[in-house]
Amino acid sequence: MISKMADEEVVPLENDFHVSSDINLEIEGDIRVQGIQSDEEDSTTLDEPISTTLKRDLNAIGKKFMHVIIPRQSTSLLRDWDLWGPLILCIILASLLQSSSNEDGSPEFAQVFAIVWLGASVVTFNSKLLGGNISFFQSVCVLGYCVLPLTLALIACKILLAISDVSTTIFAIRCAVVVASLVWSCFASLAFLGDTQPHNRKPLAVYPICLFYLFISWMVVSHNG
Repeated sequence: MISKMADEEVVPLENDFHVSSDINLEIEGDIRVQGIQSDEEDSTTLDEPISTTLKRDLNAIGKKFMHVIIPRQSTSLLRDWDLWGPLILCIILASLLQSSSNEDGSPEFAQVFAIVWLGASVVTFNSKLLGGNISFFQSVCVLGYCVLPLTLALIACKILLAISDVSTTIFAIRCAVVVASLVWSCFASLAFLGDTQPHNRKPLAVYPICLFYLFISWMVVSHNG
């Protein structure tokens, strides 16, 4: 009787061993298949045509611009950061602010370029020193993309100066446009960077951001070329 009971107990143990080994084989097979699929996806990305890569990058830049135009809580600018958009906006700003003759005191192309990038870097370092949980390039990306409203304000001011003479009314309209763009830029940047700062140090991080956009706004509204 004892030998029969021992034999009956051995059978399920062997079955359990076979079942567990089958499960392990299936898991290893799934891992290998997933690894092969990821390698295939990487190879297709590397082997894709340049036009497809450019189209995808331009589409990503356009989506980030839309997030700035319609500010909302989103991590797209932080997760998929790039510096192409800020570079394009900086070149447009520097080109439009540069005057053909430097008699009116307009800044040079290199000066505008340095002010934008150095200003964004200083604001980012201040954010890091205050304990912000954001990388350097993520912060520069957001600050650069949020220059878009001020760039649009500069284009509008250039159009106003082209179609009419300089007057008090035109200057007042330009000031109103620039102030609205300043508020827009600050609000958009804080929508992305606000939650990356400690709650008790958030005012210390907001002040340099507003000062950065205020200085760019001053360059826009004081430009008469």
